Amino acid sequence: MRHCLLLILMLLCAGNVLAVDKQLDTLQPLDVFELEFAVDPRISPDGSQIAYVRRSMDIMTDRALNNIWMIASNGRDHRPVLSGSADYASPRWSPDGNRLAYVTEAGARGAEIHVRWMDSGQTALLTNLARSPGAITWSPDGRYLAFTMFVASAGPSLATPPDKPEGAEWAPPVTIIEDMPYRVDGAGYLETGYTHVFVVPADGGTPRQVTAGDYNHNGPLSWSPDSRLLVFSANRVDNPLREPVESELWQANIENGELRALTTRNGPDFAPAFSADGRYIAYLGFDDRALSSQVNNLYLLDRRTDETKALLPDLDRPVGAVAWAGKRNELYIRYDDRGRRTLARVSLGGELTELTDDLGGASAGRPYTSGSFSVAGNGTVAYTRGTAIAPSEIALLARGARQRTLTSLNDDLLAHRDLATVEEITWQSSADDLDIHGWIVKPPGFDPSRKYPLILEIHGGPFAAYGPHFSPEVQLYAAAGYVVLYTNPRGSSSYGQAFMDEIHLNYPGQDYDDLMSGVDAVIAQGYVDSDNLFVTGGSGGGVLSSWIVGKTDRFRAAVVQKPVVNWASFALTSDITAYVIQYWFDSAPWEDPDEYWRRSPLSLVGNVSTPTMLITGEQDFRTPMPESEQFYQALKLRGVDTALVRVPERSHNLVARPSHLVAKAANIIAWFDRYRESDRAGD
Repeated sequence: MRHCLLLILMLLCAGNVLAVDKQLDTLQPLDVFELEFAVDPRISPDGSQIAYVRRSMDIMTDRALNNIWMIASNGRDHRPVLSGSADYASPRWSPDGNRLAYVTEAGARGAEIHVRWMDSGQTALLTNLARSPGAITWSPDGRYLAFTMFVASAGPSLATPPDKPEGAEWAPPVTIIEDMPYRVDGAGYLETGYTHVFVVPADGGTPRQVTAGDYNHNGPLSWSPDSRLLVFSANRVDNPLREPVESELWQANIENGELRALTTRNGPDFAPAFSADGRYIAYLGFDDRALSSQVNNLYLLDRRTDETKALLPDLDRPVGAVAWAGKRNELYIRYDDRGRRTLARVSLGGELTELTDDLGGASAGRPYTSGSFSVAGNGTVAYTRGTAIAPSEIALLARGARQRTLTSLNDDLLAHRDLATVEEITWQSSADDLDIHGWIVKPPGFDPSRKYPLILEIHGGPFAAYGPHFSPEVQLYAAAGYVVLYTNPRGSSSYGQAFMDEIHLNYPGQDYDDLMSGVDAVIAQGYVDSDNLFVTGGSGGGVLSSWIVGKTDRFRAAVVQKPVVNWASFALTSDITAYVIQYWFDSAPWEDPDEYWRRSPLSLVGNVSTPTMLITGEQDFRTPMPESEQFYQALKLRGVDTALVRVPERSHNLVARPSHLVAKAANIIAWFDRYRESDRAGD
């Protein structure tokens, strides 16, 4: 039965979604396999061409396939560079633009670093690694590549087992765990070991480990202009479990491995970037105040004086990346503002110039903020541009010129589909008149004289943000005839620190009121049937959707995805235990059990009458399956209509494979259709 689940889900898709939507011009479930995404754009040092990862969906192997493509900055000569049935990723230009480093598992060796000579197309394998490399970075002189890699060490042991007889078949040996975290969502149970920094000659050779010790050293990596030093982020405190967000910038001499800490404050410092003249290091971080979520700022370290300053002290938005424009003394950053990802230029004096706010489209499921960029020496920027009705494309922004979109990967599909429209909406929360922001998605062929069912879709995090970005899931809900409201209630990122602080030690809380007020605001538009309301959300949205059905019976049905329903059990089984106890609560579960129970949706399960389905990955170590099972069994005992959907092989990311996305949307629609009243004409 377990092995047939995927087939059952696909049959549900065919039997429910397609039954609702028989128009061939709307988005179909199998269209998910036809979508393509442009990600990781890398502009050449001279700004003449862009290498990027073109991500497509292979319907036969049911997985995303990454190939490396290239396009000239004038929009011409769009062609594959490295493609086929193997994954090719992480394209990185050499400083002179003559070579391209990349990572691939082609050849069944596992993930290795390769280099391609651009003039001849010849490629070479550079490494023979035990683990996958990350954070690949060229030295400025082009002689080396630096990268990070996990290095395993001997695990702990207790008793020595006796020798088994020759030919005997005994059970596998026990595993001893003495570290924390001992398992991580998406990676499973962890080996003993740490991530270290390596360098390898760009012409091939033996990688040399630069860092040592029982600490993790993280990318991105930045070289000094003379190619002698590497700067990176590391948490090298004695007890990282007590300081889970702490990190400093460290520099390592690649010849002798000598380490030196460059920062010392209480809080994370990361994402270092050397200026071309070596005088400055730009980086991100914040002063840790033990808040549930905290806004990253942009800092500048002057290596002549060892003084550090915040370049944008008044920018109350999370900065997510920073890069220098070649030898120009100016920086490029991205930050999220009101659900949109923004690209901006920053002078050394702290003057901020917004360039565009349409980065996005790289999220394959729900409409989360996303997108990345890179900068050429002349200040030309390549970035991933997304819209509400199309996934990410490659766009170019040259100094003094208007933005140009260079690719059109999905026009062959989406130009022939009648997609749902996405409209912005704001309202005031009934809790305290706080302004709340969201988006309404109207079905194809929308008729304002009719009354439509409404789905309230809630994002996870809870410190994350939705925006006007393409979402296959939401489009499938709309194609099935639902109006969809998705929103950023208090606590969401991209609205400033004070907005996030609204749910500090108070989650769930008044975010419930924000969501209910949003539903009322859409009903007031006149085209939603107030007796035909549905709610769903995942992770943090799973918390809120399970909380909602305990607070109100106004929804006809709910789908709770990968939730937390019992904060005490979650805090001690999740892969983020140390962070949750220290930042989302002010005490441990055994010290204040009443507070953990007060905020647990399970405490309200006695009020629930709404038919509620739960869906969670069987290998989810972020919000483990027992969270869903507790709620499911409690509802069963109370006689509430309920179902539990277990997704085999899936971690917290339920839509890593295309069929998972299709099956997830199909089952949610099928559950809602079971309780949906027939649509009716407006009054």
